[in-house]
Amino acid sequence: MLSAAGEPSRLALLELLDGRELCVSDLVALTGDPMPTISQRLRLLKTEGLLRSRRDGKHVFYTLADAHVRELLTNILRHAAEPLG
Repeated sequence: MLSAAGEPSRLALLELLDGRELCVSDLVALTGDPMPTISQRLRLLKTEGLLRSRRDGKHVFYTLADAHVRELLTNILRHAAEPLG
C-alpha cells in the first residue's frame, strides 16, 4: 500500500482526488498523461485499497477510499515536506 502511494505520479493522483471525485478524462486533462497510463495507475491504487470507484454511464469516477486513506495521504505529504536531517 505504501509503495503504491509513494510513487510520485500515483501520489499526485491521490492528491488530485483528495476531497473530490474525478473521472479518468478529468485526470488526463489535469496531468497531461495519456489515458492508458492514468488508467493503469488508478487500477493499481484501487487494487491496493486506496481508491473507490463508481460508474455513471460510460464514465468511471474515482475518489479516495475513506477517511483513513485521506489521513495517510496527509501524513505522507507532511512527511515529504519536512526538511531532511
